[in-house]
Amino acid sequence: MDSRTAANATIQLRHLFWLLGGLALVAAPHTARLPWWLNLIATILFAWRIYLAWGERALPRTWLLTLLVVGGMVGVYLTYRTLFGRDSGVALLVLFLSLKLLELRHTRDALVLVLLTYFLALTNFFYSQTLPTAGLMLATTLVNTASLVNFAAPGRALQANLKTAGVLLAQAAPVMLILFFLFPRVQGPLWGLPQDAYSGITGLSNSMSPGAISRLSQSDAIAFRVRFQGAPPPRPQLYWRGPVFWNFDGRTWRPGDARPYGQIRFEASGKPYDYEVTLEPHNHNWLFALELAAKVPPNAGVSADYVLLSRTPVRNRMRYELRSYTNFTEGGANDADELRPGLQLPAGFNPRARRLAQQWAAGGASDVAIVQKALNYFREQGFVYTLEPPLLGRDSVDEFLFGSKRGFCEHYASSFVFLMRAAGLPARVVTGYQGGEINPVDQYMVVRQSDAHAWAEVWLKGRGWTRFDPTAAVSPVRVESGVAAAVPATDPLPLMARTTLAWLREVRYNWDALANKWNQLVLGYNPERQREFLSRMGMSEPGWENMALTLFWGVGGLLALLTAWLLRRMRSADPVQRLWLRFCAKLGKEGCARAAHEGPADFVARSAGRYPASAERIRAIGERYIALRYGVAADARLLAELRLLVREFGV
Repeated sequence: MDSRTAANATIQLRHLFWLLGGLALVAAPHTARLPWWLNLIATILFAWRIYLAWGERALPRTWLLTLLVVGGMVGVYLTYRTLFGRDSGVALLVLFLSLKLLELRHTRDALVLVLLTYFLALTNFFYSQTLPTAGLMLATTLVNTASLVNFAAPGRALQANLKTAGVLLAQAAPVMLILFFLFPRVQGPLWGLPQDAYSGITGLSNSMSPGAISRLSQSDAIAFRVRFQGAPPPRPQLYWRGPVFWNFDGRTWRPGDARPYGQIRFEASGKPYDYEVTLEPHNHNWLFALELAAKVPPNAGVSADYVLLSRTPVRNRMRYELRSYTNFTEGGANDADELRPGLQLPAGFNPRARRLAQQWAAGGASDVAIVQKALNYFREQGFVYTLEPPLLGRDSVDEFLFGSKRGFCEHYASSFVFLMRAAGLPARVVTGYQGGEINPVDQYMVVRQSDAHAWAEVWLKGRGWTRFDPTAAVSPVRVESGVAAAVPATDPLPLMARTTLAWLREVRYNWDALANKWNQLVLGYNPERQREFLSRMGMSEPGWENMALTLFWGVGGLLALLTAWLLRRMRSADPVQRLWLRFCAKLGKEGCARAAHEGPADFVARSAGRYPASAERIRAIGERYIALRYGVAADARLLAELRLLVREFGV
C-alpha cells in the first residue's frame, strides 16, 4: 500500500477506538473545568461517532457540522464572555476535536486528530504541573503514539503497537533531557499571558470577611514548604505573616492606603532561625515569612506593615531564603497620623460592642489591662471555635459577641480589633498561616491552606505593635496542635488533616516528599538554577548564544549516535536474514547470483539444478531459512542447524 492509498484508507472501527481512547484520556482532566453543557455535548458526539461506525452509517452532512460549530462557539462565548484566553480556548479545542470525529473518514483525518490531541495534552499543564498530571499526559502520549503506529502498520496486535510506541518515546527521552537542561529558560510560564491564566488559584485574599478563612481552611492544598537550618521553632511560635488589614466597613476588612516601602526596625532577642521557603503561586505580591523577618529577599521589599512584598505577583513557584526572630519588640510608627487609621471604625455599626469596650477603658485602665479584659471575655463567655459558624447580619461583631458566639479565627480577630479600636487602642488585623507539619521523609515543613489564620496587633506604648491571638484565648489547642485538633469532629476538614491511621500518614508523607522533589528539581528549574547548573558544567558565561550552540551540538551528536546504533541494530537484529545473505554471497562468488526479484524458493530450486552435487545441502538451507523466516514461531534448533549448514557450505 503506497502513502497516498494509506492516507485515503477508510477508518476501521478498531482504529476509531484507539482514537477515542487517546482523546478521552487527554480530555478527562478538563471535564471538571468545562461547563456541564460542553461535557454533555462531547459525550453525545463520542457516542454518536461509535454508533455511526458500528452500523457503517453515513456521516453527518457538512451543513449540520457547520451549524454545530457555530452553536458551540456561541455557547462558549456566552459562558466565558470571550473566545480568547485559557479557559475559553481549551473549551473551543475540546469542542472542535469532538466535532472532528463526525467528519473522520480517512487515515489522514485521523492523523490530524491525533496531532491535535497532542496539543490538547499540553493544555492540561496550563492548570496543573503536578506529578500526577505529568504521569497522565505521559500515558496519553503513549496511547496516541501507539495510535499513529497503528495507522502506519495496520493489523498489528495491541501489545506490539504499545511496545513500539514505548521504544519511540524512550529514544526521544535523551533529546528531551538535553532540551530541558540547555534550552534557554524564560521567567514564568508561557501560559501566563492570558488574563484568565491565574484564575482559581487557592490562597489568602486581599480582603477578609466572615467565613473567608474558614472556607480556605477546608482546602488541603499546600501554601508553601519550609526547610530550616536546624531545629524549627515550637509550634506556638509559627506565625507566618501575610497581608495586613486596616480598613473596616462593618463587614469586610481591607488593606489601608498604599504604605511606602520601609526598613525592618525591631529589637530582637533569642536565637535567629534561618530557613528557605518554597512558595506556591498565589497571584499576589506578598511573601510569607516567620514573624519577624530580619532581612528582605532579592527582588522584594518590605512594607511599613512589615509585610514582605515581591516586585511582581507570585505566579510561579518561588524560593527565597530568610532569617527570622520569634522574640522581638517591634518599633514601627509612633506618629499620631500614622496610628490614626488603626482607630477608625464605621459609624453606626455594632453599638453594643462599642459600649462594652468603652466600659473597659473607663476609669483610666491601662492599655495592657484593656487587652487582658478582652482576652478574658473570650475565655469566659462560652465562645466556640468552629469551621461552620452561622451567618451574620449587618452588625456582625455584635451578633457574634453577644449572640452566636461561634466562629473561626477571622471572627475572633475582627471582633477583637473592633473592641480595641472602640476602647481607643490602635489595632489592625494580620492574616497569614499558623503552624506547619514536619515531613519526616525529607524534613521539610509543610504549611497548607488549612493552616490559614488571622490574628490581631495592638499598638502598646513602649512596645509598639504587639501580637495578640484571641483564637488562642478561646481554643489554645489551635495554636499548639493545629486546626484539626481544635474544631469539632463534625466540621468539614480535609480527610488527610484528620487521619489517625499511621499507614495513611506514611503514604501522605512519602507522596508529599516525592511531589516536593518534582517541584524542586523539575518545576523549580528556573533561569537562575539553569545558570548555576551550566556554570558547574564548565560554561563560564551561560548566555543564550552559548546555550543555543551547545544545544545544537548536543542534539546533533545524540541523533548521530542514535542513528549509528539503529543502523547497527538493523544489521544485527535478524540473524536468520544475515545467514541467508551470507549463503547468497557464497553462491554469487561461484557465478550464481540471486536476482533482485527472485524469492528464496525459486533461488534454491535454480541453484540446486545448477550444482547437482550440492543440491541436497542447498535445499536443506532453503527449507530451514523459509521455516525460520516465514514460520509461525522462531526455532532455536533450526537456527543452529542453519548456522552450521551455511558455515560449512561450499560448491
